[in-house]
Amino acid sequence: MSADLPEYYFRVRENGAFVFRVDTENRNRRIEMDQIAVVNIRNGEIKPHGQRQLTGQDLAEIKSWMATRAATLAARDVDDIHRAIDHLNLTAQWANSRATEEQLEDVTDALLLAMHDLRSVLVRKKADRLMKERSGE
Repeated sequence: MSADLPEYYFRVRENGAFVFRVDTENRNRRIEMDQIAVVNIRNGEIKPHGQRQLTGQDLAEIKSWMATRAATLAARDVDDIHRAIDHLNLTAQWANSRATEEQLEDVTDALLLAMHDLRSVLVRKKADRLMKERSGE
């Protein structure tokens, strides 16, 4: 098992990760994880842990992980939106065919406000994109 382990381990957190160097070449033949850094995906910051000096390899691995993680999170965002579209369609079908008067009373105002807000944002963003296209940006 030890031979298959990566050299670095990233413990994901809200804005990034804690970075550990994985050591399996110790005298006890145990897996040891030594924290070497904390990374923040949002601002791109890489902070060495304690008094550590990160090597070029450390930085390369961390930057590669950050790029991969950013791509994963972006893909998840788009997937979440596609799921929201599915949920809106399912909600329309539910409201049309199965919802009781009490259930509709419970959700109608919140749904209408959320959909109005979403529509306003989408229309404004679409208009901005069209204006940029027309101005040749």
